Amino acid sequence: MSIRHRSTGLLAACFTMVGSLSAQDSIPAPKPGRVWGVTGAHALMWTGSFIALNKAWYADYPRSAFHFFNDGAEWNQVDKAGHAWTAYQLARGSAATWQWAGMNRRKAAWLGAASALAFQSVVEIQDGYSAEWGFSAWDMAANLGGASSFLVQELAWQEQRLHIKMGYWPHDYPDGLETRRNDLFGKGFSERILKDYNSQTYWISGNIHSFFPNSRWPKWLILSVGYGSDIMLGAHSNRWQNDENTTIDRSDLARTRRFYLSADIDLTQIPTRSRALKTVFFLFNAVKIPAPALEWNTSNGFRGHWLHE
Repeated sequence: MSIRHRSTGLLAACFTMVGSLSAQDSIPAPKPGRVWGVTGAHALMWTGSFIALNKAWYADYPRSAFHFFNDGAEWNQVDKAGHAWTAYQLARGSAATWQWAGMNRRKAAWLGAASALAFQSVVEIQDGYSAEWGFSAWDMAANLGGASSFLVQELAWQEQRLHIKMGYWPHDYPDGLETRRNDLFGKGFSERILKDYNSQTYWISGNIHSFFPNSRWPKWLILSVGYGSDIMLGAHSNRWQNDENTTIDRSDLARTRRFYLSADIDLTQIPTRSRALKTVFFLFNAVKIPAPALEWNTSNGFRGHWLHE
């Protein structure tokens, strides 16, 4: 089965709209010029993304009647974590542009979450008309969870106390599996960082100081719990057919789920007067900062890491 999670690669387009965004919580009144500019930027980004997706993903596969596809058991659900992360980051980036345009924080949060969910929904609908894939209710649930996690926190706390982040560390594939890796996940770093589920970890990073404001816990130091899985050589199992229709069976390699506890940094809580640095911190807060981590996995139990991301 082909890799289905494609929207991660579109995040860069959303975040480019943030521009010189500062960390302000609100602007007194909407600025019509900025509102129209942000609206147009959203429309251009969505349109351009769908054209690119159609050429890159759908053009080479036949269309079909709308149908559903049950992929809930694929890739040990790492792809679903990727959908949640993508929707969360799209909502965060979109809301920031609406705040920059002068919307109050509450309205910007609604618009950001709605924009993220609408974008992800159209991608899923396109999947539904593709003979290669299909509409995935599991993907939509993950999309809804990611967008909602951003919105609920904005409405309840007017800040993000729980951040959904992504980490990437290239998986060390056993000898002889380079061809399978390249077929599934791409031949270069730019493809693998988006497609290689064996190398991705997804994190929920909680800001302790936000929950306990009277404590001496540093505002920027946060705790993270992470999830990943590796040695996955197919969507459901480590059996596949090569180009010669020969069955390859690597069931001897156990598909391993991994759970982590680690530290992280909330870059948006680092004090600075530089608007450029605030923008950089905002963008890179989507990524888990490498730090020591404690791991428990389904193959070997507990182990420690001097650095993990």
